[in-house]
Amino acid sequence: MGDYLLEMRGITKEFSGVKAIDGIDLTVRPGECVGLCGENGAGKSTLMKVLSAVYPPGTWEGTILWEGKPLQARNIRETEDAGIVIIHQELMMVPHLSVAENIFLGTEPTTFAGFVDYDAMNARAAELMKQLKMPDINVALPVMAYSGGKQQLIEIAKALNKNAKLLILDEPTSALTAAETATLLELVKEFKARGMACVYISHKLEEVAEIADTVTVIRDGAHVATAPMAELTTDKIITLMVGREMKNLYPKSDHTIGEVIFEARNVTVFDTTNTTRKLVDDVSFQLRRGEILGVAGLVGAGRTELASHLFGCWKGEHRGEIFLEGRPVRVHSPRDAVRQGICMVPEDRKRHGIVPLMGVGHNITMSVLPRFTRLSLIDEEEEMAVIQAEILRMKIKTAQPLLPIASLSGGNQQKAVVGKMLLPEPKVLILDEPTRGVDVGAKYEIYKLIFELAEQGVAVLMISSELPEVLGISDRVLVMGEGRLRGDFPNTGLSQEQILAAALGKQDKVAA
Repeated sequence: MGDYLLEMRGITKEFSGVKAIDGIDLTVRPGECVGLCGENGAGKSTLMKVLSAVYPPGTWEGTILWEGKPLQARNIRETEDAGIVIIHQELMMVPHLSVAENIFLGTEPTTFAGFVDYDAMNARAAELMKQLKMPDINVALPVMAYSGGKQQLIEIAKALNKNAKLLILDEPTSALTAAETATLLELVKEFKARGMACVYISHKLEEVAEIADTVTVIRDGAHVATAPMAELTTDKIITLMVGREMKNLYPKSDHTIGEVIFEARNVTVFDTTNTTRKLVDDVSFQLRRGEILGVAGLVGAGRTELASHLFGCWKGEHRGEIFLEGRPVRVHSPRDAVRQGICMVPEDRKRHGIVPLMGVGHNITMSVLPRFTRLSLIDEEEEMAVIQAEILRMKIKTAQPLLPIASLSGGNQQKAVVGKMLLPEPKVLILDEPTRGVDVGAKYEIYKLIFELAEQGVAVLMISSELPEVLGISDRVLVMGEGRLRGDFPNTGLSQEQILAAALGKQDKVAA
């Protein structure tokens, strides 16, 4: 690797007098992959927005050199023209447009008459799909016809089409399966071999360890360390990120498991587009007071659909019985569920967990707003007291309580969503992928909170695609596969291999 492709020196960015990043340095050479690590709110996204000119020159201090010359890009199009392409955690797709149209959006090839040259566009898109080892993708189909993992790779095709010299990947595998993740990592290795540089932002440190040549760690907006990955371990990176040694990521605590408090019987959920297809097929289980029940399974197992039924938010046909504290309850909507004492943190916080332009505090209190209402007026003083207490309890990093929640990092948004669902004081708390896109420090805080809730007698149903998380947190594990319950295991000596075998239908169901 030769001279630097990118040099960011002393980058400082302020918001209302508060420094989001303070004097950060970042360098990348051609063909090098730099892992950019830090907790949620550390300043990673702000730094990348400076680089990609979301924040143009004049709104920040410092120097950016690109191929040895000052970079003066005024907007994203100019940074992309220079060869800097960022792929965000939230996919930038137009669902109803075709794969090819999404790849060429804004750069469509045209005929001599000035019309879009669809033949040329589809041919080039198909060529890109072959490069990405996805020759089976029909580039003329709407992009929404494909899974989130394939859409992530289509985003990379957009970057290749723009002749990227530096590819920035921001949490690229947060919604990918293990197989899709492996494909993505192999592609990054191939890009490096061709001389393309990469900045890889991820909380999954095992991925950083696999593909990064160098790691830069930032904490609270400041540069902490830059070192070759060969001189680091994931434990050392964690210590640099959080400023303290974390010997046990899963802070298990003793908690008493009591009587059955919640029971689901014969739950069946049907696909919204194909009403004959069962996404959940006759699933029954019990949940005890103070118990943490993990739910594992492969993609498409029906876990989220099961949770949606229990919380009353599934839009399609569904049936089954729910019992709470021994009595049957009817849940037709999330409002019904919350009133009964059943709360849920959804899988997709952007779509279902937050109101983006609403303040952090108001997002938290919206679940209990009637509590502050006096003669149709809201007691703002009482509400603000609760907001400040919740921000403190959940350790949410925000400059002020009423800042739009969309301006917070993903991990701090997630903490706010969890706080919102704790305010109604649930008897049963459903957590669907509670730590997705959350850094290791925030994960630890969420795990501690889960154990505290269990100690208080709250029954927790936790869905997770990360098997170490399921094994590290759960008292008992349900395993689902193809919509059916394939395993019910006490978490004593349980292994990832046993869970996977059950998910694939290769192991008999075991009663807890």
